[in-house]
Amino acid sequence: MSDAGDELDLRELDDDELVKQIQDDLYDGLKDEVVEGTNILLERGWTPYRVLTEALVGGMTVVGIDFRDGILFVPEVLLAANAMKAGMAILRPLLAETGAPTVGKMVVATVKGDIHDIGKNLVGMMMEGAGFEVIDLGINCDVDKFFAALDEHKPDILGMSALLTTTMPYMKVVIDTLIERGRRDDYIVLVGGAPLNEAFAKAIGADAYCRDAAVAVETAKEFMARKHNQRGLVS
Repeated sequence: MSDAGDELDLRELDDDELVKQIQDDLYDGLKDEVVEGTNILLERGWTPYRVLTEALVGGMTVVGIDFRDGILFVPEVLLAANAMKAGMAILRPLLAETGAPTVGKMVVATVKGDIHDIGKNLVGMMMEGAGFEVIDLGINCDVDKFFAALDEHKPDILGMSALLTTTMPYMKVVIDTLIERGRRDDYIVLVGGAPLNEAFAKAIGADAYCRDAAVAVETAKEFMARKHNQRGLVS
């Protein structure tokens, strides 16, 4: 980074310039700068929801597009996501106080027998970066743990990840249990992981296979838009 960059005083920027700077800093994974910019916008009277959507989500959208297009890779995206998380740590309690809307809610986990979590963590971070509320159940998650989380959090989306061919079939166990309990239609079920493909997702009854975190965000947004449209037709 150049000396000129180091001397940049975020407080001297007007709102539009500051938002652009926060997005650039997010893209570069500069956590401290994102936190400072977030705090300055709040001091200037921005609502937490506006800071989230315009500055942070705006920045992560660009990260997601460049990740999808092969311009950014997993290490850079993780840095950006960590910077996003630092900004979210400030905004989350404020958003809860103001009852700000979220795009949707997702429960995500790596299935039973599998302890791989980099892809799953990336999905969770990118989903948060797109304005979703994410409940991450971690690794080695069995049916009972999934259902306890579904009952407690009432999400729109259930996300399952697997990296081993031996643990992939457990996704079907979870979906079959949803069907048995008459709850399959309550959730959008997204699956992902290196050995999976669209044919497998279809065969086990998932709604969609997501190749990577950027695709997961796009897919989740599409399904949520459809859900809202259907609600509009019903009401």
